[in-house]
Amino acid sequence: MLEEFIRANKFDQAYLPILQKKLCFEGECAGNGILNYGVLLTLATIISTYGVIAGSTATVIGAMIIAPLMTPIMATTLAIVLGDTHRAGRSLMMVAVSTIFVILLAALLTCSISPLAIDFQGNQEIVSRTAPDMFALYVALASGAAGAFAVSRESVSDSLPGVAIAISLVPPLSVVGISLSKLQWADATGSLLLFLTNLFAILVSGGAVFWLSGIKPGWMDEDRSKKRKQAFSIAVICVILISVPLFISGYETLEQAYYSKEAQDITKNWLSGSGYEITDFNLRKQNLTLHIIGTGEMPDPEHLHLALDDHFKKPITIEMRAIPVNIIHYPSETGLREIRRFYPLVWSIITREIS
Repeated sequence: MLEEFIRANKFDQAYLPILQKKLCFEGECAGNGILNYGVLLTLATIISTYGVIAGSTATVIGAMIIAPLMTPIMATTLAIVLGDTHRAGRSLMMVAVSTIFVILLAALLTCSISPLAIDFQGNQEIVSRTAPDMFALYVALASGAAGAFAVSRESVSDSLPGVAIAISLVPPLSVVGISLSKLQWADATGSLLLFLTNLFAILVSGGAVFWLSGIKPGWMDEDRSKKRKQAFSIAVICVILISVPLFISGYETLEQAYYSKEAQDITKNWLSGSGYEITDFNLRKQNLTLHIIGTGEMPDPEHLHLALDDHFKKPITIEMRAIPVNIIHYPSETGLREIRRFYPLVWSIITREIS
């Protein structure tokens, strides 16, 4: 069945020159193509940077759609499959220059913004891109395959915006620039790792789809064939190397979720019997941020601290924000008695409305 599908969807070799011109910015309109690429990349970076800072998912998705960074990456993949070292080198250089440009522009846009206005701990548009795991690699591999399939077929090119949203190339680089401008080295490293994961995954899975589709050069000598194998081997090795920190990050995320659930259960047990409840709970490593709200007397925080330390066998730092609530009845019982005694008509209206 797979062979029949591949045979039925073989790449039309007559479309190859058109595809190369489109991806590699060649031909009569090459200058305009590069100019349009630069304008779209600049606008996508601006939209992505401010969207990430504002925590606006819709804005970030808009930046993903217009970001053209997928084009030179696909051009690199296609050139490697064809054994065209010249086009591969030129396209890869364009990817490198674009990457540096996006990071620097994002950092520049963020310089004038106060660090207090950027929540590196609570902004999900930042947090979701600073700790990639194996699922990010799986998504990148699938997205790279989908991108190569859509690019090589004019009939399904309308699917490219969806692929751009799935692969998310510019937003991680924006987070790198934002983090660097505020000296958040760990967040910058995590976001850069996510981008590199996407990049090498596209090269591997996209190249595999191009090859399975039947894209091949008209001729290929032994030297070009050797260089193509070397390029793909390097990409596969990079994916394997990247998967190691992704696996570690995924394990740490699961471990953190397990510890957070246990800590939350201990906190709920500490609050049981009181008039307080949890409104916000965040455990990161050994730092607990806790917000509670309620009435009456609050339980002794020292008991919570001792319970957490005893359970995890390591010191836990607690930052707690407790909001006491006073319940006021108006009119008061005294006021109601006065109304009933001196204003019987008003009292009868009140009781009739209540009933």
